[in-house]
Amino acid sequence: MSKTFHLTIAEVGNNIFDGEAVSVTLPGSDGMFTVLAHHEAFVSPLRVGEAKIVTPDGEHQIITLSVAGIAEVSNNQATVIL
Repeated sequence: MSKTFHLTIAEVGNNIFDGEAVSVTLPGSDGMFTVLAHHEAFVSPLRVGEAKIVTPDGEHQIITLSVAGIAEVSNNQATVIL
């Protein structure tokens, strides 16, 4: 079984993704980055692009981020606010 973390992607009034993930790749302002379970804590601005999620069952999901946002990673969870 893969190590997982809790991922939330939300915008005002809409919860886009809320669940366990093996990884998420995000479009940071300085380039793409990938978050895995137990990642070091950090905050990063995001640009418009795609969030690429791998779920525990091996499913790959792509979510279009049509506005810039911010990602926060801490305590084995990642939160993306658009």
